[in-house]
Amino acid sequence: MQLQKEELKEFLDNKVIQYNTLEFIDSDPISIPHKYSLKEDIEIAGFLAATIAWGNRKSIIKNANKMMDLMGNSPYDFIMNHNNNDLEKFEGFVHRTFNSVDFGYFIKSLKNIYVHHNGLENVFSQNVANNSLQGAISAFKKVFFEIEHPVRTTKHVSDPLKGSAAKRINMYLRWMVRKDNANVDFGIWESLSPSLLSCPLDVHSGNVARKLGLLERKQNDAKALTELDKALRKLDPKDPVKYDFALFGLGVFEGF
Repeated sequence: MQLQKEELKEFLDNKVIQYNTLEFIDSDPISIPHKYSLKEDIEIAGFLAATIAWGNRKSIIKNANKMMDLMGNSPYDFIMNHNNNDLEKFEGFVHRTFNSVDFGYFIKSLKNIYVHHNGLENVFSQNVANNSLQGAISAFKKVFFEIEHPVRTTKHVSDPLKGSAAKRINMYLRWMVRKDNANVDFGIWESLSPSLLSCPLDVHSGNVARKLGLLERKQNDAKALTELDKALRKLDPKDPVKYDFALFGLGVFEGF
């Protein structure tokens, strides 16, 4: 389905309006940070929910809620004030390949980030280059694993400079950075511009983008993400990832 640029933009803009609504939240992992009002709670809950956002959406939301329960539903307070005994109650937690060992390390690393790096927003807002956040994601991974860590846990944070599309972190950055009149995305990280964001690229958004002629590359990897970024920024340079709602909605809800 190849449309002319103006037609394509109009078609996708209408799909954004259709799917970028409060109804979208309930069936999406973004529902987890929406439980909170404190900035740090929102960004931590969002980061943890995004980290396990692969597989069945119901089980993602169920397990992300379980993570919040294990932290007494006060993620920032838990991270800043936990001791090793508090982490013992994580025993048995598992979401696909993410387990209690990984969860425990994430808590320690997040504390290190808030104590020594002035928080998640500050870490991501360093190392922005070439009108993109992909280098900043790679630098974030280095900071995230700068303290002693289990090797197995490193696979749960993607590195775009090693070829990954980093779908989950790009989705998380959309939540935190993008200004959203519909109150779906939070837009609480004002140090970063929505124009820098990249679309969370997965099977659904990739397939739809190919059908619409926005993407030619077959693999959903870092090179495909760069190609899709260019196409979406031509449609809306200031808010390119609003089209995530259109691509996702067309793929998941309409089987486009």
